[in-house]
Amino acid sequence: MTKTERAAWIDAELEKRFPAPAIPLDHKDPYTLLVAVLLSAQCTDVRVNQVTPKLFARADNPADMAQVPVEEIQEIIRPCGLSPMKSKGISGLSKIIMEQHGGEVPRTMEELEALPGVGHKTASVVMVQAFGMPAFPVDTHIHRLAQRWELSSGKNVVQTERDLKRLFPESRWHDLHLQIIYYGREVCPARGCDGLRCAFCQTCFPDRKRPRKRKPA
Repeated sequence: MTKTERAAWIDAELEKRFPAPAIPLDHKDPYTLLVAVLLSAQCTDVRVNQVTPKLFARADNPADMAQVPVEEIQEIIRPCGLSPMKSKGISGLSKIIMEQHGGEVPRTMEELEALPGVGHKTASVVMVQAFGMPAFPVDTHIHRLAQRWELSSGKNVVQTERDLKRLFPESRWHDLHLQIIYYGREVCPARGCDGLRCAFCQTCFPDRKRPRKRKPA
């Protein structure tokens, strides 16, 4: 298969396996999604979903969250890891949303990335999942599988994102990034497949003899 043929085959197979994939982070609006995605950095979605009910019971909107002491936020979110940094980010972005955006989560990448604790991947998730805007968030699963499937040379997540956007139609970005994540978690995990074992790897690379090592992001 050429890279283009491989991308088309993978796209079709993922659509069959994971039609209408659900967003894995529990939320009710753009603000709670933004906070949940921020918390998910170096933390599992399962753990985030265990922590956010208590956090959102305390404050589930920027006006209320801006009034919660950082120390209290930190104590609630401690199980998610990196709590000192994440609590400052949640508090800071809540205040900025109130002061500069009229209490509404901004709808541009530039404004989202300007918020404390919000990087490009977090902003991309909010853009595509909350607002339906074209974005292709790249997390560790997507970065790893893009290398394993030879869809990107994978020197960094920025390049991986750029390569995947070129290969897949914009209309598929919303579902496809979730479908790749689910496949990476359930079928082709980092330690469960080395590029030789799962159905996708065997079909796309029947002559591959050596394990495909992941390059760090």
